[in-house]
Order: sequence, then structure tokens, then C-alpha cells
Amino acid sequence: MATVKPSLAKGTRDFSPAEMLKRNYIFNTLKRVFKKYGYSEIQTPSFENLQTLTGKYGDEGDQLIFKILNSGDYLSKAPNDLLESKSSTKLISLISEKALRYDLTVPFARYVVMHQNDISLPFKRFQIQPVWRADRPQRGRYREFYQCDVDVVGSESLLNEAEFILIYHEALKNLGLQDFTIKINNRKILSGIAEIIGKPELIVDMTVAIDKLDKIGLEGVNKELLERGFTAADLEILRPIILLEGSNLKKLSALKHVLSNSEIGLKGIAEIEESFDYISKLDSSNEVLNQFVEVDITLARGLNYYTGCIFEVKTNEVAMGSIGGGGRYDDLTGMFGLKGLTGVGVSFGADRIYDVLEELNLYPEAKGDYTKLLIVNFDKETESFTLPLLNRLRKANIAVELYPTAAKLKKQMSYADSKGIPFVLLIGEEEVSSGQLSLKDMQTGDQRKIDESSLIVELS
Repeated sequence: MATVKPSLAKGTRDFSPAEMLKRNYIFNTLKRVFKKYGYSEIQTPSFENLQTLTGKYGDEGDQLIFKILNSGDYLSKAPNDLLESKSSTKLISLISEKALRYDLTVPFARYVVMHQNDISLPFKRFQIQPVWRADRPQRGRYREFYQCDVDVVGSESLLNEAEFILIYHEALKNLGLQDFTIKINNRKILSGIAEIIGKPELIVDMTVAIDKLDKIGLEGVNKELLERGFTAADLEILRPIILLEGSNLKKLSALKHVLSNSEIGLKGIAEIEESFDYISKLDSSNEVLNQFVEVDITLARGLNYYTGCIFEVKTNEVAMGSIGGGGRYDDLTGMFGLKGLTGVGVSFGADRIYDVLEELNLYPEAKGDYTKLLIVNFDKETESFTLPLLNRLRKANIAVELYPTAAKLKKQMSYADSKGIPFVLLIGEEEVSSGQLSLKDMQTGDQRKIDESSLIVELS
């Protein structure tokens, strides 16, 4: 059998023990904030039925769903004419019934509908699990990555939107980030803009195009809008709206004037204002609104299911795409037969946040989540003394390991050094007879005698 050179699938990564310490630091920091605001954790399967996922993310999103081929001879039932035409789009439904989840929101909506008799409304959940997208890998963009979602369903209150902004602020501050922007818009405002142009039916086309402003610039957006059915006259109306500047109050005031004849547009503005009012009451210093929140009309979030406030978070300290986003989805569960249940949620991009903290050197020194002590293994005779000691130290909740076989001291010290183990315990005949153990500090090189009870106190 030929030897296969090991390789990783593009857009995926391995994580070393040191990297997992950092990832868990992010996850644990986020979890503490989520729980503080009343959210409980759930998990859903890695893959869903394909029909559960399709039609929820727009045409572009649907193309990025990883499909799973059916087990067995999946082509046997496919019609010959489709096989001969080599039309993969038409074949998909016949050869693939399942797909890897694209995000955590749609599976959550499916969960709510299936468990509607077991949950109390409003239902507040958080979920930290991997998702998969058949995207082109690049810096900060992976095909397998973790999402950290917080959602609440069954509540129309804009207090939820306000608290999500505060959750973003508190969580990112707790991770050490100092300069980031929480962008907010409202899909009703975008609907109002499409309405005053006279093309409400093209709302999705408009949002998909203007959502790309950061990537392709105004010229690129205009070109795409023309291709999607808008006219040059429409673009003239859109231009000052897209390029809106000034403080949040000035932007909202200007939008009230522009959308004065659009009921839905004015409702979107009112929802943002009400969210801001909640924040100002919850944050008496007004630090969050004044320094971290920005009304951005170009923020469109290309996903079809958002209906109200939408969010996106970007760090200004590192060149990186968004590190979070989300919004209100009034009838997502309606796709699964449960009508009229409103929901709102946001997501943290854990993998991008990981890279940002790495670049800014914001990870704290690892504490408590690694081996604290290595007991050197000299020979079989001393093992009979060290094994019961090893057990007693672990019962005292000290992370300790015994080098598994007798080996040269230099080799065992190198092992401790490579793992970053801070202390080494040397036990020879003298230590066994006296009960005074030799403890070596790997950082300073100091070595001293210590008894078992003092050792437990020092390392606990």
C-alpha cells in the first residue's frame, strides 16, 4: 500500500494543546457573559436534513452549504438523463439528503419548533459549536470554524437588542479588545429605501449589493445594482443614503427626512432609537453608545431571514473582517410550521477573535489548566512510593503526572520544559527514607526540600 503524505483539507486547522488553552479562554469568557445575561446552553447535531438548511441564506448562501452524499450506491436511483447532462444542481436533491450546518441560527429555529412543548418563552439560549461553509479560504476565513451564538425567541421587546449590544461590549472588553465598532442598522429602513425608490420587490437584490460596499466600493455596488434591475435615477437617490455621515443622531435625523413618506422606514428608525434609549438607561456613563456603536446604513447582512435590527462588529485594532453579527428574525420558525414567533440573536466569530487576540498578544498567561508538577521516575523501587503520592496529589486537585518509565534525568527535565510544567519533584532513596521531597522550580532553577503537606498547600 502506497504511503499517503498527511495533509489538511483547505480551510481547516489543527489546534495544539497551547492553542486549545487560548480557544477555551475565549469560549469560557463568552460563556460567563452569556450566563450573566440569563442564557442557557444547548447543542444540535453537526449535520441537518438538507431541506432544513436550503432557502434560508439566499442564493449565495445556499451555494456555500456542504452537502453530504447519501450512503451506499447513491447514483443508482438518479435518472439517466440527469446523469448524462451532468447537472449537479438538479442531481443534488436525489443524491444528497443531508448537509453540514451552515450556521447555528437555522438549526436553533428547528430545535425551537421541535421542542416547543418543552421550553418556556421567552427562550434564551447560547450555543458554541463548529459550522461549515464551502467558501474560498483566506486570512480570517475558514471552511470549518466555530460560532458562538446567543438568541432569544418569544419576545418582541427591544430590550433584547439593547442587551446584545451590551453583551458584545462586555465580552470583547473582557477579552482585552479596546477599539471596536458595533454597527447597527434595521432591515425596515432598507425596505423603506427600496419603497421610496419604487422597487420594494427588489429589496433583497438591493441589500445583497450594498452589503458589499466595503469589499467592492461604491462603483462596484452601483454596477451590481444596475445588473439587478435598478436605474441610474435610482442610484442618484441611493448615493447620499449609502454615503451618510455624521453622528448617530445626525444620521437618524437625516433618514427621518428621507423616509418621511415610508411608514416601514420610519418604524425601523424608531426601533433603533428605542434600543438606544434602553442602552442609555442601562449604561449611565453612555460609554457604549458614544464610543462603540455606529449606525451604518450600508450594513445589510445578506441573509434573507433578518426583519428588524441587524448588527455587525469589527475590530479597529487589526485588519480583519467582521468578528460578530446578527439581528432580528420575526418569522424564521414559520419556515418549520410555527408561525408568529419572533426572535433575535447575535454571533461571535471565535476563529477570527482568536486571530485578533493572537496578533495583539492579549492572551493571559495560562493558569491552572496544565500540568503543575512532574514527578521524576528514577527506578521501579521508588515507584512504589511515588504512585500512592501521585494519587494523593490528584485527590487534592493538583494536575500532576509521573514520567511513565525510568529514564535519564536530562530527558525527563526536557519533557517538563517542553510542556511548560513549572515544578519537578525528585524522589530518590534519601527522599523516600526522610519524607523530605526535592522540589525544583523550572523557571528559576532553585531546588529545595519540602514535605508532602506543604507541597499540597503550595500547589493547590
